[in-house]
Amino acid sequence: MSSKITIIGAGSVGSTIAYTLSSQDIASEIVLIDINKKKAEGEVLDIIQGTCFRDPISIIAGDYEDARDSDIVIITSGIARKPGQTRLELTQTNVNILKSITPEIVKAAPNALYLIVSNPVDIMTYVFTKISGLPENQILGSGTILDSARLRCGLSEHFQIAQSNIHAYVFGEHGDTSFIPWSGAYISGVSVDEYYDLEKKLGKDIEPIDKEAMLQYVQKSGGEIISKKGATFYAVSSSVCKLCSLLVSSSESISTVSTMMHGEYGIDDVCLSTLTLVGPNGVQGKVPMRMTKAEIEQLKKSADALKEIIAQIDLN
Repeated sequence: MSSKITIIGAGSVGSTIAYTLSSQDIASEIVLIDINKKKAEGEVLDIIQGTCFRDPISIIAGDYEDARDSDIVIITSGIARKPGQTRLELTQTNVNILKSITPEIVKAAPNALYLIVSNPVDIMTYVFTKISGLPENQILGSGTILDSARLRCGLSEHFQIAQSNIHAYVFGEHGDTSFIPWSGAYISGVSVDEYYDLEKKLGKDIEPIDKEAMLQYVQKSGGEIISKKGATFYAVSSSVCKLCSLLVSSSESISTVSTMMHGEYGIDDVCLSTLTLVGPNGVQGKVPMRMTKAEIEQLKKSADALKEIIAQIDLN
């Protein structure tokens, strides 16, 4: 698989994405760009010295012009979230950083697919969509793909079943107003509630799932990791690399990524995560999932929370 991927930002997340990509067969060229050129050079040197154990790959610390002809551009730049700080408190500072980056990178790579990872990711995806001038199909945010991975991890541990058998998702904001549409949570075609009943019939010693506790596990995992080790970067990097693999695949896949809403579920002019069809041509559209009225209201509540913040930020 031959593709060129540029990563903007050589912090913990950006450099871990570069390292993870270097050990997989997703990219043949990786460009790492950071305002701190020496930091980017150090990360690249550390990564490339381990690539003798794989097929040849090009990894450089570059400038914006080196992003030319990129298939994918990943934007991770921004100030990291501090312990006790919400993603939304980062907003204006990281928006300002994005505004300085956008014209430079879009000029160099106008045809790339853009994957926004910087937090707060839904607002950053919205801002990039508004200021980049690019077609919307070229833009997606990592959204709740990590939240959904955390949910699958939690459900796997609860039911003692392989994560690959679990199809359950987190919708809405990547943050405090996210929610789990349990009406669409399945374990190999069986609803979560039905699966619990099945396990009991099979004599398994299993407790009913505490759905509110599971949501708290999903929402609070990032903060817990930050409080214990200072930052989160392994799982988010794995999630981003998975998205990259979808974007260079020969067929399309469905994922919970953050994209602009155009009336779906009665929501417009905001970026958040629902089931979305993505592939080599970028975002192809939303996949409507049947939800209860209460779940749709939760999605609207998440949208309203994001719109409230968007109304307060300076896009000019």
